[in-house]
Amino acid sequence: METESEPYVRLASLRQLHQVMADMNTARSLADTLQTVADGVVTALGYELACVNLVRADGDLVVAAFAGNPAAEALITGRVGSRESWERRLTMGEHWGDLVFIPHTEGWILDDDDVPQWYTDGPAPRFEDEWHPSDRLFAPMYTPSVPGGSGGELIGVLSVDRPRNGRRPGAWGREALQMYAFQAAIAISNARLRANMQRALVRLEREQQALRASEESFRQAFEYAPSGMAIAEMGGDQHGRILRTNDALCRLLGRPASAMRRYSFSDLVHPEDIGTLLRTSAEGGRAELRLGRRDGTYVWVSLRNSVVADAADGPRFLLTHVEDIEERKRRELQLAHRASHDSLTGLPNSAELRSRLSSRLCRRPAHAALDEAFASHDAASGPAVPDLGDGFDYRPDPVESYDGYDHHVHTVAPEEGHDDGTKGLAVLFCDLDGFKSINDRFGHNAGDAVLIEVARRLSRGVRDGDTVARLGGDEFVILADGLGRADAQDLAVRLRNEIIQPIRAEGRAVRVGASFGIGWAHCGMTADEVLKSADERMYVEKRSRPKQHRRAG
Repeated sequence: METESEPYVRLASLRQLHQVMADMNTARSLADTLQTVADGVVTALGYELACVNLVRADGDLVVAAFAGNPAAEALITGRVGSRESWERRLTMGEHWGDLVFIPHTEGWILDDDDVPQWYTDGPAPRFEDEWHPSDRLFAPMYTPSVPGGSGGELIGVLSVDRPRNGRRPGAWGREALQMYAFQAAIAISNARLRANMQRALVRLEREQQALRASEESFRQAFEYAPSGMAIAEMGGDQHGRILRTNDALCRLLGRPASAMRRYSFSDLVHPEDIGTLLRTSAEGGRAELRLGRRDGTYVWVSLRNSVVADAADGPRFLLTHVEDIEERKRRELQLAHRASHDSLTGLPNSAELRSRLSSRLCRRPAHAALDEAFASHDAASGPAVPDLGDGFDYRPDPVESYDGYDHHVHTVAPEEGHDDGTKGLAVLFCDLDGFKSINDRFGHNAGDAVLIEVARRLSRGVRDGDTVARLGGDEFVILADGLGRADAQDLAVRLRNEIIQPIRAEGRAVRVGASFGIGWAHCGMTADEVLKSADERMYVEKRSRPKQHRRAG
């Protein structure tokens, strides 16, 4: 190996070394590169044994490649030496540049450490530079360092043994081994980089395949979902614009997909539900509202929004699930109607009547009563609160007006005894005359038929917006707003004349009469007080007429 007096030998060795380096850099895998490194030491540098110890992720070194002796290769390949033992070796002995030489006179203390090693036999050296079987020579390999930066990271150690010429390497041999270790480190780093890139590419391809599979799965779930689905823009000038819809939503609204892309949900929602839609769009979540069909009708839907967020740009899209709840809403409305309406006549029942009446009344006295109460209060008596009756405790606010019902229009009653033009809420209490005898003579079916027809005639005889309710039995109540006293009397007469007309019941004509009592609702009264007042007036009116005039036929 070392023949410094013959330059042509060095040149031949360099050529051979260059070829080995080329082979290292063209190896197809990290394992091939490591084995090429070990084989190159034996081929190009004249050593009989070479071993590549590679640093693992945990810092220990594993025997990754071996060349020169199949028995030794089978014995120690894959075995691991601790980082601590290797660091002790690399700080011992003589340092020939980056190389570390541990002569046999010092190396005996390493015989029992955990670094995998191969023992060779041979005679003791006969001259000073002769290689001893227990000599050790290591070439550390480092990652290429950044120019001007600190040294690279240790990635492995190249171990050589038994030079073919039997001598310790001279200056040329040391330089060649050091140069080879440097090039080997580059080749190993490149091989690792290629391996990492290949793994990254494989991982990326798997992720892309998973993404494509996920996109296809989403597309199929979106397109073939049994309920409506839509994707809409979120934010910007086109906020809420529909980008994509599935067939189920198009069928539900009777609109083609191309037409749907011209709208936003705010264009399709019922005007009364626009606030609900805007809250749902801004926050995500669920709402029940009505969407317009192509034919001008509306359908009740459950609309559920999910915000599709982009990690970089924030929220971008709304994924909207639209479920048809028309049938459920119809059932709910039917149940609500049954709870608030009479099952026989279809009129509002007693509970609904009281609810509608109560919604028009407040429990405050009129302003005039308040003004009178406070004007009569003696200032010297202190800040006492006047007693306004009915358990009402009025405490004036120093800033606000007396009327805490800012959006409430006080209901007042026309003055009794003269017509001053005041319009009020008239409550007409109607009780049928002669109804019991129809039930007794012809049965309850006939009685029911009479009640149904009376309800129909009363409803037909009032204005839109007035309320006709069945209070119970043969008692009915009409709420008519905006009437004076004369108007209310005229209404009662017209309705009585309608009721007394013959009624077909169970194949025969029957007649009933009607007694009306007119009460007036005004704030400060309860619904029951208003109805009681009208009821009392009805009995007064009933008793005031001769019995034969209470019923016609």
